[in-house]
Amino acid sequence: MNQSGPAVEGLLWFNVRGKVYELLINCIPPEIILKAIFKPPYAVLGGIPICFPQRGLLEQHGFARNRIWIIDDNPPPLHPNDPSDKAYTDLLLKPSEDDLKIWPNSFEFRLRVSLTSDGNLSLMSRIRNINYKPFSFSIAYLTYFSFSDISEVRVEGLETLDYLDNLCQRERFTEQGDALTFESEVDRIYLGSRDTIAILDHERKRTFLIQKQGLPDVGVWNPWEKKSKTMVDFGDEEYKEMLCVNGAAVEKPITLKPGEEWTGRLELSVVPSS
Repeated sequence: MNQSGPAVEGLLWFNVRGKVYELLINCIPPEIILKAIFKPPYAVLGGIPICFPQRGLLEQHGFARNRIWIIDDNPPPLHPNDPSDKAYTDLLLKPSEDDLKIWPNSFEFRLRVSLTSDGNLSLMSRIRNINYKPFSFSIAYLTYFSFSDISEVRVEGLETLDYLDNLCQRERFTEQGDALTFESEVDRIYLGSRDTIAILDHERKRTFLIQKQGLPDVGVWNPWEKKSKTMVDFGDEEYKEMLCVNGAAVEKPITLKPGEEWTGRLELSVVPSS
């Protein structure tokens, strides 16, 4: 905790009946933890970094993932249909004077991180424009998953979708396969995806499910061998055991008028598979 008041300066870890602990461990590959730079203003390359606002003259992926969030003791009420059987924490981010110099827009970013009794991890974001003028932003939840063998992983739910290939100057292509498998570097943004994406881990006979709301796009990233060796906080062989799949709103930035609020939600679960 920050001496000047409650603040989040580390990683959030939960354990509900063992299941969610396994899910979170598998969001942060162990070698990434060993090589991570636990020092501001660096974000840990693993877990679920939140990329916001991704607009204007900003550092890579925006600044939210590199900031200290305070604990929100009195958040506005959520929708009445939000399940009550959860363990949760509410966090709040407001722009600093330095943030306003590179992105001159006032906002409140509220994040509820919660676990259901059956072991699902949920992140709900509420971003409010407290500015005197409209602003636009993009957002992504860069969710890292750990696997024993990337060659045994496939992603379903992206078939027939158009995607922007960041390895080809964001040229637009259409996914041709019935599932996405991995044999080389990939860095893509799939557009207009369905609300549920499945990541099948054949080696460990399990499936990660990503369910999302307000996040029409899906990013998929694995740096593969060559790029891994250029990353100081990433193991040379780690690409064989990880994959980043994220819910995002990237292609069409979200615009908020003064006083308006946007809500987005990402839920992660893991189920057995054959």
